[in-house]
Amino acid sequence: MQLQNETQDFLPLLGTDFIELYVGNAKQAAHFYKTAFGFQGLAYSGPETGDKEKVSYVLRQHKITLVLTTPLRPDSPIAAHIHEHGDGVKAIALSVPDARSAFDQTVARGAQPYLNPHTLEDASGKITLSGIHLYGDTVHLFVERKDYTGIFLPGFRAWENNYQPKDVGLLHVDHCVGNVGWNQMNTWVKFYEDIMGFKNILTFDDKQISTEYSALMSKVMSNGNGFIKFPINEPAEGKKKSQVEEYLEFYRGEGVQHIAIATHDIIHTVTQLIDRGVEFLQIPDSYYEKLLSRVGTIDEDLAPLQQLGILVDRDEEGYLLQIFTKPVEDRPTLFFEIIQRKGARSFGAGNFKALFEALEREQELRGNL
Repeated sequence: MQLQNETQDFLPLLGTDFIELYVGNAKQAAHFYKTAFGFQGLAYSGPETGDKEKVSYVLRQHKITLVLTTPLRPDSPIAAHIHEHGDGVKAIALSVPDARSAFDQTVARGAQPYLNPHTLEDASGKITLSGIHLYGDTVHLFVERKDYTGIFLPGFRAWENNYQPKDVGLLHVDHCVGNVGWNQMNTWVKFYEDIMGFKNILTFDDKQISTEYSALMSKVMSNGNGFIKFPINEPAEGKKKSQVEEYLEFYRGEGVQHIAIATHDIIHTVTQLIDRGVEFLQIPDSYYEKLLSRVGTIDEDLAPLQQLGILVDRDEEGYLLQIFTKPVEDRPTLFFEIIQRKGARSFGAGNFKALFEALEREQELRGNL
């Protein structure tokens, strides 16, 4: 798996800075992510800080930062976004050494501007932000914060709250997966290649990602240093409606399908999440009957993996363990993946059939298969 030489990277990316979700009720959503997923309250912006249009709660767990934003007025563009899509990811913000250069480089290569470069300042220093449009109504923000020592961004204050549940061991964003429309995958692969300098490091066709009833195709895009990975899915022809088609129908367009978050101890993390009420896809016991003959020796005992429904796959560099939540809102759209990598750099191709059959069981219960 060859990654682009970082010295040739015209768009150096330092990691995922934050992910912003537009939600119907940020106060309640923040409580959910704290209680269920173990995030800590970090920062707040709203009328009390001078913002009369929206409220944002910022949560953090290790290197993961979520921003939950709700409009205060019904005629807001944020309200229109929520009306159309439901709760979902609006912005994937990427840390960069130079937000103006990131904007200029990507726009010069054909990106549609979303946020012109501008600098925010307060007593803690200054931050420069810019942004470009992505698939659907999703955007990439570029965040330059080398001259800032504040809690999050200018305009935010510390979120003081006595309720700070213990974290569950979620460490950093491993990857974010986008669902795009029919025959649009290669369009967005080209976007990442031409505009952001990414490379296509893995490709899965509908023969690899299929069940008796549905199929999809996927390509994984990675930046030069490998810190940022964006798999892109599109539907493929099948007997029945695929999970991507269901997403596109209920999200009413293209968008982020799931956020994969890394942990060092998936058994501990998933046990904690289940105890806190997070619901995961159910994997049949038959999956585990030949698991070890397929993936070889692993460090973990099979019994807790089977009890929790954790999937295992191996590539030439090691193995990984992964599990997927059910959608975290009423529309069958955004969900989360919990992943532990033990050398593997792939994405669990050997688990696709079991995963898709689990997704199809959920679709059938919803009447959407």
